[in-house]
Amino acid sequence: MKKTACPLDCYDACKIVVDESMKLKGDKEHPITNGYLCYKLNHYFDYPQLNCAYYRGKKISINKALDILEEKIRDSQKILHFRGSGNVGKMQAVTDLFFAKVGATFTSGSLCDAAGQLGIREGRGKNLILPLSQIKKSELVIIWGRNVTSTNPHILPYLNGKTIVVIDPVKTEIAKRASMHLQIRPRTDLELACMLARFIYMQNSEDEEFIENYCENYDYFVDFIRSYRMTTTTQKIGVDILDIATLAELMQDMKTVILVGNGVQKYSHGTEVVRMIDSLGAMLGFHAKEGCGVSFLGDTSVNLKNPFEVDVNRIPKAEVDFSKFDLVFIQASNLAVTMPNTKRVLDGLSKTFSVVFGLYEDETAKIADLVIPAKNFLQKSDIRFSYGHEYVELMPKLQENVNAISEYEFTKEMFNRFGFEGLKSEEEYIEEFKKQLVKDEVGYKVPIFKEMPYKDGFFTKSKRFCFIDDVEDEFDMEKDGFFFITAKCKTSINSQFKRDNFLYVPISANLKDGDKVLAYSDYGEAEFEIRVSEKLRDGTILVYSGNERANYLTPPKSDNYGNGAIFQEIKVKLKKG
Repeated sequence: MKKTACPLDCYDACKIVVDESMKLKGDKEHPITNGYLCYKLNHYFDYPQLNCAYYRGKKISINKALDILEEKIRDSQKILHFRGSGNVGKMQAVTDLFFAKVGATFTSGSLCDAAGQLGIREGRGKNLILPLSQIKKSELVIIWGRNVTSTNPHILPYLNGKTIVVIDPVKTEIAKRASMHLQIRPRTDLELACMLARFIYMQNSEDEEFIENYCENYDYFVDFIRSYRMTTTTQKIGVDILDIATLAELMQDMKTVILVGNGVQKYSHGTEVVRMIDSLGAMLGFHAKEGCGVSFLGDTSVNLKNPFEVDVNRIPKAEVDFSKFDLVFIQASNLAVTMPNTKRVLDGLSKTFSVVFGLYEDETAKIADLVIPAKNFLQKSDIRFSYGHEYVELMPKLQENVNAISEYEFTKEMFNRFGFEGLKSEEEYIEEFKKQLVKDEVGYKVPIFKEMPYKDGFFTKSKRFCFIDDVEDEFDMEKDGFFFITAKCKTSINSQFKRDNFLYVPISANLKDGDKVLAYSDYGEAEFEIRVSEKLRDGTILVYSGNERANYLTPPKSDNYGNGAIFQEIKVKLKKG
């Protein structure tokens, strides 16, 4: 039996036991995994791995593929290096070292959580994880725009015995077992946080000592929340004002943890939404109280030296126009499905030389000029950090594969071909990460880890928490059409594994299962098969991420700060076929 860790883009970063037949099992000794693996990992081998390179549809050797790539790079003036998160091991970033040397343009931000990450950093300075031990000590858990049963199943045991409140336009599985579900209108999360803060302020229940000793900008924050009128704002949110008042009282009386998901920040003002929720928590002193806190995709590698950091020109990931480049190198990303505005993506890729370096023959690989097969996580060495807990796992090479190439092997080969110097050995890079960690009886942790991350202050210039005091938001909430929700699927991670390609509509849409509709927005259109769902509130439709047609509808734009894709910043109309 050997041990490794799950490479998938997920909170849990499960530790895995691998037997001689390469069967994967959860590690019962690990405090997070507890012997259980999710659907995706249990079905990891159901999806065949690429076992050869392709050039314009014809099989070639890996060496020939690298010959072609070398020639194309030497002949190209404008190169784009587009690296996704199909695998979140640290060694995936080693390719940055090569592409920086050839003067490639890189991307900034993400298609996932960058807007919310900035919202946390604006208030705290750094986004440290909320330890699971604090969730265990809590009494009230507010799950806000986060479908934990699909994206974070290993957290479920920590919720046993808690009072659970869910805030989500969708009646998720966890909402069905919650004590309260505030099924708000989409895009009103900031307004709800403001109303909760208003009730707390009116009752003089804010943590004055915490605000005095740890915070700044509070008076401006009060002016900000008071600018939202109670009656009109509550009507906009679409829930009963008594429910909002009840939740505000619960937050004042109980040890409270707020688990914030990506769903709240897929808008142009997504940074401000997360910052407002975080400010609500700070108002009650959650950041310095045991059993309390606000959690949004923390970063266990924060403060560590990254040997793959490069100084390059970058463009916002969601806004890339591929037609502007002579060569596009796509690593660990099926952007023909996951990028916003699919038609624009396909048009752009048709006008450039595209290279896919990945595991699967997915939609992007099928249209690429050159495909280079990557090794999977069992076939190479790596190290895995988490954004859901404090543990770091080593990922030793457990299997040979002569039909694919790892990210490090690729980088080493390209360094040699171009005569570049300075690349260290694979072992040295992993050791650079390891030597920055601390080890206890369970395993490796980052040195910045604390049971109460902000008890000694924050990481802003003033060392104080900075409250939100302004928001820029011009979206027309009353525009005709359905709010468009993009949620995570239990059986897939974006376009990996078993996808759900249906379009879900509320009962009030007067459609039935199996109906075919044309969905259209200001940015495009696509045909879908309908599923009617009682989980949706009126005026809302839903697709799961990885739906191969969903992004024909979404805008090729970033949030107000140019960091994150704004998949839900649209209204969609339906026409029955």
